[in-house]
Amino acid sequence: MLCTAEFEYDAATAISKGRRERQEDAVAADFLAGTGTGFAVLSDGMGGHAAGDVASKIVVTEVFSDLKLRADDPGALEQAIGAVLQQAASGANACLGEYASHQPQARGMGATLLAPVLFNDRLYWISVGDSPLFLFRDGALIRLNADHSMAAEIDRLVAQGRMDPAEGASHPDRHCVTSVLTGAEIPRIDCRSTPVRLQHGDIVLAASDGLQFLEEEEIAAVLTAECGSSSARIGAALMQQLEVLNAPEQDNAAFCVIKPIDPQAAIPAQTQPSPPPPEQPPAPSHQRSGRRVITLLASATWHSAPAARRNKTDASA
Repeated sequence: MLCTAEFEYDAATAISKGRRERQEDAVAADFLAGTGTGFAVLSDGMGGHAAGDVASKIVVTEVFSDLKLRADDPGALEQAIGAVLQQAASGANACLGEYASHQPQARGMGATLLAPVLFNDRLYWISVGDSPLFLFRDGALIRLNADHSMAAEIDRLVAQGRMDPAEGASHPDRHCVTSVLTGAEIPRIDCRSTPVRLQHGDIVLAASDGLQFLEEEEIAAVLTAECGSSSARIGAALMQQLEVLNAPEQDNAAFCVIKPIDPQAAIPAQTQPSPPPPEQPPAPSHQRSGRRVITLLASATWHSAPAARRNKTDASA
């Protein structure tokens, strides 16, 4: 039987259009006080005038609704979480296909999916695409989910000595995704059906790739400086950092900041009062002195999680 820790959550979402003409990111979260459970759903649409903005909204709406309808029984939801998340992704994908089949201008649209689900101190997720899920703990930023992009594949080749590092860093296909929801078969899915254990003081960050205009060191620096702040304040600080960066090609950016809180750890330990000191003669008185265009690549199977520097799919807590 899973042991439980009565965690609470401080969660906040943020979204920015960046320098783009259209907002193709979408994000929604549901963390009700007193329930000990919550989830977020984020999607980064692609296709530009082929309705990338509609694609992300369809994905978020469908997956959010599916999880919300099951949220009244957290125990049953957790026991079946892997299957539920897979079904939700399949349902959203089917809706995209149905929409595109009736809207010629929408053919070619697609969207990523990232949905972390929390039950007290246990974190599960499903992701398709390159939207990152980070865990910040003890000053270290760890990517938890798989990166379905050519960047991860290229970094793996570099790590294996099969590609020159300089060639890998400047490779023109780095920004191509290898799996997204389009209505067709989903090439790769990362679905965590065994939990990562969270601790009081952790920060979970689900984001679109627009946040990755900041280096991971910059994101970690913001989280380090603001780790004692609310999730809303952390989100505002990350957005401010993107503004300071002022990248001319800044993509849409959306994210959800989640702080799991153990109420017992948050309460300072009670100490027994010290006995009064013995009486002493009176002493003399004295004075104190912060997209790119994405190309879809066909891929039939996921052989292994990339061993890239920003990808630790099976990180455990």
